[in-house]
This record gives sequence, C-alpha cells and structure tokens, in this order.
Amino acid sequence: MTRERLYLYDTTLRDGQQTQGVQFSTAEKLRIAEALDRLGVDHIEGGWPGANPTDSAFFEEVGQTRATLTAFGMTKRAGRSAENDDVLAAVMNAGTSSVCLVGKTHDFHVTTALGITLEENVENIRASVAHLVAQGREALLDAEHFFDGYKAKPDYALECLKAAQDAGARWIVLCDTNGGTLPHEIGQIVRDVIAAGIPGDSLGIHTHNDTENAVAGSLAAVDAGARQVQGTLNGLGERCGNANLTSLIPTLLLKEPYASAYETGVSMEALEGLTRTSRMLDDILNRVPMRQMAYVGSSAFAHKAGLHASAILKDPTTYEHIDPGVVGNRRVVPMSNQAGQSNLRRRLAEAGLEVEPGNPALARILDLIKTREAEGYSYDTAQASFELLARSELGMLPDFFEVKRYRVTVERRKNKYDRMVSLSEAVVVLKVDGEKKLSVSESMDEEGCDRGPVNALSKALAKDLGRYQELIDDMRLVDFKVRITQGGTEAVTRVIIDSEDGEGRRWATVGVSANIVDASFEALLDAVRWKLVRAGA
Repeated sequence: MTRERLYLYDTTLRDGQQTQGVQFSTAEKLRIAEALDRLGVDHIEGGWPGANPTDSAFFEEVGQTRATLTAFGMTKRAGRSAENDDVLAAVMNAGTSSVCLVGKTHDFHVTTALGITLEENVENIRASVAHLVAQGREALLDAEHFFDGYKAKPDYALECLKAAQDAGARWIVLCDTNGGTLPHEIGQIVRDVIAAGIPGDSLGIHTHNDTENAVAGSLAAVDAGARQVQGTLNGLGERCGNANLTSLIPTLLLKEPYASAYETGVSMEALEGLTRTSRMLDDILNRVPMRQMAYVGSSAFAHKAGLHASAILKDPTTYEHIDPGVVGNRRVVPMSNQAGQSNLRRRLAEAGLEVEPGNPALARILDLIKTREAEGYSYDTAQASFELLARSELGMLPDFFEVKRYRVTVERRKNKYDRMVSLSEAVVVLKVDGEKKLSVSESMDEEGCDRGPVNALSKALAKDLGRYQELIDDMRLVDFKVRITQGGTEAVTRVIIDSEDGEGRRWATVGVSANIVDASFEALLDAVRWKLVRAGA
C-alpha cells in the first residue's frame, strides 16, 4: 500500500524562543537548525527577520539545508499595500523560498486587537499571500486563533482561509493559539474545513499545550485529514508550550495507524538520534532534561518494581511499548530497596557485570542498598553510584586513588568596588600510584562570579589525577540537587550530582552526610570513579 506524505514543520527557533527564560544566540540557532535538518523535518522556521538582530543574523549566516528554511512574519497592515509594507519587506528580504505569515481569523481579535474592520482583515490576508506568490515564494498562512474564531463565527473564519487559498497559499495552518480546544473538537472542525472546500493536503495543524492535549490535538487533525504538523523540540513554547515533536515524530513513525498510512522525511536511522537531539537542546538551554518525557526521557524506560524488572528480564515487551534503542534511548532498571535479585542482575548486566544466580554477593548488595537507603541514599536516581557499590562488593572496583584529606574555606569580603563578594577555595590531597598530589582551586569563574564551594571542590578534585588525568578532562558537572531527608537536629543532606562527558554520556551519583559539602564531595568522588571505570582505566 502506498503511504501518504505527511509533512513536519519545526518552529523551535521562533515559537520555542517565546518560552519564558529562553533566548537563543545566533550560534545556538544555527546548531539547532543543523540538528533539525539531520533529523529530517521538512520545514525549519528560523524566526522573524527584522524583529530582532538574532533572527536577522540567523538568516544571513545559515547555510544550505535539506529542509525548507522558512521566514516568519505577519500579514500587511491596513492602509498600505503589500509592496509598501516595511515589516513585510523585512521578512521577504531574508531570501527564504518559504514564508509563513500570521493572520487573524477570529473576528474578536480583528476588531479588538487590530482595531480594523473584518473586510480589511480579509483583504490584508489576500493581498499579503498574493504578494508572496507573485515573488515566487511558497506561502503559508498561520490562521491565528482559528478554532476559537470558528466556534464564534464560522463563516468569517472560513472566509479568511479561502482568501488565502484563492491567493495561492500552499499551506493554511489552523492554529489553536490559546491551547484550549480539545482533540475531539479539533478533529471535527478540521473535517468541517475540508468539507467547506479547503483540501486536507493544504492544511496544517499548530497546537498549544495549555490543556496538555497538544500532541493529541495534532493527531486528531491528522486523523481528520490535515497533512502538515507543526511543533517544537521538547514542546518548547509560550505559556505551557507547543506540540512536542519529540513525542509526535516517533508516534507517527512507530504507532498504527500512522506508521502504515503515512511517510515523513524522518528515516528510522535518523529517529535513533532523537534522544540525543532532545538532550542537546536542553544542554543549550542549560536545563535538566525532564526525566518523564515520552520516548526520550531518562525514565521513559525505567523499571523500578521488582515484579516489573523480573518480567522485563524475560521479555522487554511486557512493560515497554517500543524498543528504547529505536529512539536512541536505553532501558534503565533502577536500584532501590524495592529491588529483587532479578532486578539486580538485570541492572548489573547493563553495566557489563554478568553475575550468576545464587552468587552470595547479590544478597549482600541488596542488603547494603536497603541499609544505605534507610540512611538517606537514593540509588533509584543515582545509577552510577549503585554500579560502584556493586563493583566494590563483587571485588571489581579498581583502587584508582586514595583521598588523604580535603578542606574548603568560604570567605566573604569587600572587593575593590566596595561590594561584598564571596569566594570559596578548596584543597584536595590525593595519593595516586604512591605519589601524593595536592591541588588547590577557587570558585571564581572567568567572569568574576563566585560558583560556590562545590564548584571549587570539583575543580580541585579533577585538577591532577596523574596518569588518569586525560580520562577525566572532558567531564563536567551539569546539575546539582540537594534534599534534606530528615528534619530537626538530626537532619541528613542528600546530594545528587549529574555529570556529562565529551561523548554525551550522562551519569548521576549520590552522597549523604549531615554536612552538605561532605555529601557533595562523596558524590563528586563517585562521579570521577565511575568515569574512570567506564573509560577502562
């Protein structure tokens, strides 16, 4: 059976940048565009040229892409021609073969937000799209607030769409701008639009996630006949975000009826890079990836309960809807005091440690995990620390170095500008291959900002490991979490540290102590030791 073409339109660089706290540099936008092109989306919307220097610079610097680069803007303003609208001209001057213009299709927004007549708005849409087509550009209309507009005044909303259609628009994109339309409503309205004469192969869907239904709404539109799907990586976007392409893409490729009915520009080989692409974006944003994100989250294929892990060991399909490797993710069997020996052996096997059933070390490891978790440790979220604990009990943990002592001082003083500043300094003394090594580091970064005592400790620890130094040079600390596990005078601090290396490996380690610095140092030590084990030291 011939599959129908479904087109993927990414708007991370424009809609995604509207996320609170997100502001891409030009270099970051270029890097994201390269990853999107490698993934196989059909359109990459680069931003609004002329609206800000970053977006304008992106279009000047971006090279050739397989995907169609698209500039975004708005329809011409009332009272002037499309040829003489300077805002529209700036979008055209980006030189992209494709241009997407946002136009109002809700009568309330036309009269209230724009302050023009309904007839003027329709003319603005028609003339703007006609201008793009006359210039040889592929024209897209983002029909803003379409679903709310259709529910309020369907004849007018459709009149706006037909104006774009008659002017030669290639795509008319139905936008659920406020994110409040439910999937069953989206499906019915898309069918109504097609029945009114706008063909499905010219219709796109653009949903927001304000009811946590953006992906479901997009799929409902596809079911109803829309053939372009818009979204963003990791669901970035204003307010609650946009439809998440990292969920939509694997669903369209792997789930029925979509897998058999449609083809996209994303190959199965490219799909294996989806998790890496998702985490690359979080790395650019300097934020921790959401563990529970569908398909690409680090917990998406995590199996904690002993009963589940035992079944997974026999057949992964018992508790997994897809093979995690298909999207570049991996199975995780966390260790906790709920674990049984099947769970433990599975997790050890994933770490490259084959242990026969009945090995007395298994019972010792389980007892130790239960004891330490009662003390405040959490191996559920610190897989690397679990592996080191198990290796130690199995007699498979090399003694890379010995910590003789460490010291951290924190000073608060006035600087030369008479402002109070703080500065941390760490001293770490190690013995490597029988040789004592003393390292000192401070917490000040290149910009003169204090990064705290844990930062100073981390730099001092990783400063001189003798013959192991090259193996840890690409390590970096990417997240630091602190939790108090008991209250009152007996409070215990648990620290989880996430680390990453140049190969993109990410691992978590845990430390527990009544002293936050001591707990941090324990987690840092585990991070370095795990890296050395995995590097084959």
